[in-house]
Amino acid sequence: MTGSGRVGGGGGSWERGGRSAAPGLRGEPREASALQPGGEEPCTSFIPEAQEVLDLVDQCPAQVQKGRFPVIVIEGLDATGKTTVTQSVSDSLKAVLLKSPPSCISQWRKIFDDEPTIIRRAFYSLGNYIVASEIAKESTKSPVVVDRYWHSTATYAIATEVSGGLQHLPPIHHPIYQWPRDLLKPDLILLLTVSPEERMQRIEGRGMEKTREEAELETNSIFRQKVEVCYQRMENPGCHVVDASPSREKVLQMVLSVIQNNCNYL
Repeated sequence: MTGSGRVGGGGGSWERGGRSAAPGLRGEPREASALQPGGEEPCTSFIPEAQEVLDLVDQCPAQVQKGRFPVIVIEGLDATGKTTVTQSVSDSLKAVLLKSPPSCISQWRKIFDDEPTIIRRAFYSLGNYIVASEIAKESTKSPVVVDRYWHSTATYAIATEVSGGLQHLPPIHHPIYQWPRDLLKPDLILLLTVSPEERMQRIEGRGMEKTREEAELETNSIFRQKVEVCYQRMENPGCHVVDASPSREKVLQMVLSVIQNNCNYL
């Protein structure tokens, strides 16, 4: 990680906050060693789905505007109750519920998760721009609740790129923590948190197969801490932290209160 405001990996970073993430799918090499002259290979030649992602991005307007209804993003590590809360909030607000990556490309998530970091992060970054066009459309008709958005992409990318402990993360107010200038901005971002111990109890209780991210969070406490700190350092907009340890009803009540106070809605 340098001070240039880039996040990515695999030896060829993509600019933080722009559709220039697309080179990760258009022509970045599979491995860092392929950065040698003549080693470039278009990603679409070995991942056919990459071309479909790029086609969807090309169909999105270069600039989109949010409608008059509020857009609320809910972030959080696995097992913080994010799925339950997003559904409950969308029901309470009679809102449209969207996810990032959006449904139109989420079926390829496993394919890109198995690719090198530069390609995987390009997939998630471009997914944000695709869902932004959906947000723009839906927010003209009703409130919108989004299950993860840019902050997830950025925090995991930074935590992956920065080797070592928390002291090596970019400092507070570094440009890396700013919202991308060309990405539709939500009205409010909520970050659900629970203690590491409770989170692990919930994961074990679910008995579900762990995602790649979850396996890393579980085995590497430093990585988890870096993700959590990056979430807290995000700015413009930052995250409103909500303790998701109480009952579902209590958490929903707290979340709706934050929405009412910050979006002047409800």
